[in-house]
Amino acid sequence: MSQHTWRWQLLRAGSFRLDGGTMFGIIPRVLWQKLAPPDDRNRIALQTNCLLLEDGRRRVLIETGYGNKFDAKNRDIFALEDRWIGTALAEVGLDRADIDAVIVTHLHFDHAGGLTFSDPAGAPPRPSFPNAKVYVQRVEWEDALANKSTMTRTYLRDHLDPVADRVVLLEGECDAIDGISVFPTPGHTWGQQGVVFRDEHGTVVFPGDVMPTASHVGAAYNMAYDVLPYDNIFTKRRLLARCADEGWRLAIDHEPGHPLMRVRHHPDRPDQFLLEPFGTSGV
Repeated sequence: MSQHTWRWQLLRAGSFRLDGGTMFGIIPRVLWQKLAPPDDRNRIALQTNCLLLEDGRRRVLIETGYGNKFDAKNRDIFALEDRWIGTALAEVGLDRADIDAVIVTHLHFDHAGGLTFSDPAGAPPRPSFPNAKVYVQRVEWEDALANKSTMTRTYLRDHLDPVADRVVLLEGECDAIDGISVFPTPGHTWGQQGVVFRDEHGTVVFPGDVMPTASHVGAAYNMAYDVLPYDNIFTKRRLLARCADEGWRLAIDHEPGHPLMRVRHHPDRPDQFLLEPFGTSGV
């Protein structure tokens, strides 16, 4: 991996809620509700955490959240907060046109919805980031176009078609752009990728839905949405072991509380891991 270093910060592109049972798969409610208390519709609180990277020449966005295109019915179903990645960028003094590149871990609606926007509401969707290329694994892009998923309404064409001419298709582990690497993280989808970069303190990894919240650190704590739940166990184990062994810091995509974590080996159980929060950006 390149020794190039970035300044970065966490952006929250909007809270939302999904069914707690599907978010924890085979884990019984009596266990997961202690970690993520559900509302009266059995939904748990989630966040769309994104990262903004800057090096003085370029601004790179990792993930885009669910966007601003959902109608009132879907906003109610998913309890979508009235904000999106455009809101988050404006809060740090940036315009969407200031973004030079966007890297997405995968193309489900809560990660790629912000690639496009509708203004006014109901108008044909347009690219949210007019000056940015979009970097994604080839397998993920092809699966998204084919709607290859356990869910029928998560790969949405109004997130995809308007950016088709600016998509850069990646093949496995590689440098997406100078100073930022990606690597396959199969399990949640076949083509999901993790994103790795360096800051002045070391290495940071954004792994997507390998481990969507801090409460999913246990090996069996996977989602019913995963296309390869057994594979996800080993993808997660390898990721956490590398974070613990090499001092990688972890940014968790849907954690509604504190999403930035250091990883330690459990002192008594070598196959388990402990999470310890660190600052609010690159510290």
